[in-house]
Amino acid sequence: MALHASFAALRAQATSTPGFATAFRYVEEILREGSAARTRLRAIGSGDSHKVELADGAFAIEQVYETKLRADGFFESHRKYIDVQVVVEGEELMEAIDLARITVRQPYHADRDLIVYEDSSEASQLRVYAGQGTIFYPSDVHMPTLRIRTDPVLVRKTVVKVPVDSRDAKG
Repeated sequence: MALHASFAALRAQATSTPGFATAFRYVEEILREGSAARTRLRAIGSGDSHKVELADGAFAIEQVYETKLRADGFFESHRKYIDVQVVVEGEELMEAIDLARITVRQPYHADRDLIVYEDSSEASQLRVYAGQGTIFYPSDVHMPTLRIRTDPVLVRKTVVKVPVDSRDAKG
């Protein structure tokens, strides 16, 4: 089951494992004003991203982009990694739906750890503001990066990929 909350609440609700502990230490740093991670994220240009290797098999993708129209988004899920998505600056809409309620459009692509799905009008909408985030498990099909309002908003965000194993796989 996907989790959506402030970063502090996400941390309190997530399983206590090495992968999540690593992810949360990194997110604490990137949310801290003036930290090296926050400075690095602010230096990324719109439309670009930067991969940061972490410990315990986890890594982060620091991203900067303008939110997009829903018609330009797509539903996705992953098998090897759990997504810990945290908005650092800006705001976006995400949609989420259970894996059992949606149809695969493009089968699993192992190199990208990605499954793409047909559109669905049955998804739940999550409004995610700075300092908030989501945790998407493999059973949580999601569509991030969407506009909340009419105009696009610049978002600075990190997506921490936590490896799935018998201790981290939930939901």
